[in-house]
Amino acid sequence: MTQNLLDSIEWQRNPLIPAIVQDHISGDVLMLAYMNEEALKLSLQTHLAHYFSRSKQRIWKKGETSNNLQHIKEIYLDCDLDTILLKVEQDGGVACHTGRKSCFFNRVDQAQEPEVILQENTKYSIFDTLYHVVQERKLADPKTSYVASLLHKGENSILKKVVEEAGEFCFAIKDNKEDDIVYEAADLAFHTLVALGYKNINPDRIKQELQRRFGLSGIEEKNSR
Repeated sequence: MTQNLLDSIEWQRNPLIPAIVQDHISGDVLMLAYMNEEALKLSLQTHLAHYFSRSKQRIWKKGETSNNLQHIKEIYLDCDLDTILLKVEQDGGVACHTGRKSCFFNRVDQAQEPEVILQENTKYSIFDTLYHVVQERKLADPKTSYVASLLHKGENSILKKVVEEAGEFCFAIKDNKEDDIVYEAADLAFHTLVALGYKNINPDRIKQELQRRFGLSGIEEKNSR
């Protein structure tokens, strides 16, 4: 029966299908993610939620970094055979990367303070954390947030800062002052992350590309493009 249901999903037409995630006891909606065929098979085999990250462009096991794993209790397929419902036990009680119980904490029909953060976001890499901060700042007031002000000004202003910081980094290298080199490199990395966030490109994609190139000669890498 399970295999028949899996075979009924038209993966060629819908290579990614939404996966709604609920707490198996309370019924609270924790998050929405996406699954491809491989992610669903892994979820069924391991009883741990696996998704396909559109920003990272790879299979992602929920909690692979934070250890906030999702233990699958029940899986349902909807009547149109193109949406999955997962009922899970959430480790740490935290589904959102912000440290909140649920990813749905931004109420838009009326003013309301966001849900309290249950855990500090200390288990993610600094690049992943900064990327998500950039995403959150898209909703922030440009008058109170530097990142929000950059995003509000748009692409040209963001790129101007990247070019400016790249130039200052180069001058620091020429001046051979180690502290200045580190400081300017951090500025360049930060503004590059803002530009990536503006385009919704997760820095994990950069890591994947560097891993792909590792062991290739420069000539081989160019020829592979």
